[in-house]
Amino acid sequence: MTTTDPSLPVSEYAFPGPLRDRLVAALLDGTKTSTSSLLLEYTEREPLPRVGDRAVVVDSRSEPVAVETVTGVEVRRLKDVPLDHALAEGEGFSSVAEWRTAHEEFWHSAEFRESLGDPGFRVTDDTRVVCVRMTVRPL
Repeated sequence: MTTTDPSLPVSEYAFPGPLRDRLVAALLDGTKTSTSSLLLEYTEREPLPRVGDRAVVVDSRSEPVAVETVTGVEVRRLKDVPLDHALAEGEGFSSVAEWRTAHEEFWHSAEFRESLGDPGFRVTDDTRVVCVRMTVRPL
């Protein structure tokens, strides 16, 4: 395996397990060139990504598998996420509705709600979504 810059932050997709494995595979084969997260997940300790930011992508075993470079960042209301972003997620979505259904399932999961410390968390049309575009260099 190629060594990576130890100063680079770690980029984790979803939680370890089958979903992360699918997302990382899509990153590595080039079908995933965008990702979405919620604005409320960012803090002073973990600021919003910026164009040019780089990070080491890890798999479900926390092994480094790639270096990603951010090429675009937009914050949008959930109801305003565009089709091109949904398609670029590389998960086989053919519509924004499919993208939203899959993401709401994740954001409303017990595991995600626990990570927020809010067991009743729900997204709405006005929830802010961070839409990130990136390139990936496999290790």
